[in-house]
Amino acid sequence: MRSKLLAEGLGTALLLATIVGSGIMAERLANGNGAIALLANALATGMMLFVVISVFGPVSGAHFNPAVTMVAWLTRQMSVSEAILYGIVQFASAMIGVVVAHAMFALPLVSVSQHLRTGPAQWLSEFVATFGLVLVIVVGSKTTPAGVPALVASYIAGAYWFTASTSFANPAVTVARALTDTFSGIRPADVAMFCTVQIFGALVAWRVARRADQT
Repeated sequence: MRSKLLAEGLGTALLLATIVGSGIMAERLANGNGAIALLANALATGMMLFVVISVFGPVSGAHFNPAVTMVAWLTRQMSVSEAILYGIVQFASAMIGVVVAHAMFALPLVSVSQHLRTGPAQWLSEFVATFGLVLVIVVGSKTTPAGVPALVASYIAGAYWFTASTSFANPAVTVARALTDTFSGIRPADVAMFCTVQIFGALVAWRVARRADQT
């Protein structure tokens, strides 16, 4: 369990450092071109996802996401105590990743976000993003397990563009991104609803995958 938690922590921290750090770099270099900044952010995030899932997957399962861990518990791949420990590490490591990203760019270690992300379109986007992510993981793990790193990386990179919310799809990522007032941030006031629809999206994906297995 110690090795699993270490892998989850390192992977989650690296993921958040990439999301926030690449957002800062992209915004600085894009000269106000939001499309170029988002493209750079999406590509960096997708590439890091491929790396951390490939490296840490054999150790911890490479969840890096409380919604994914919840589904692993629902499918009896882990106990409730293991799932709770995973969640604690994911949230803590996500926040550490944000702090590291800020330190690398000589910014205040924590800066509460003012980035408005709310409304029905944003909430629907987060539901769709998380539903799709969990479905890809659950189904992909059964049909093409070796391809899961590429599947998840490709899905998230694409979901940055087809969702209005730019696809957070992860409660730990959402909470941590409230601590950065940069390109990738989210207002603390908007976090609760994002997390709620993310969990709902994960639950619906689990039910759909379970129903598919029964037919």
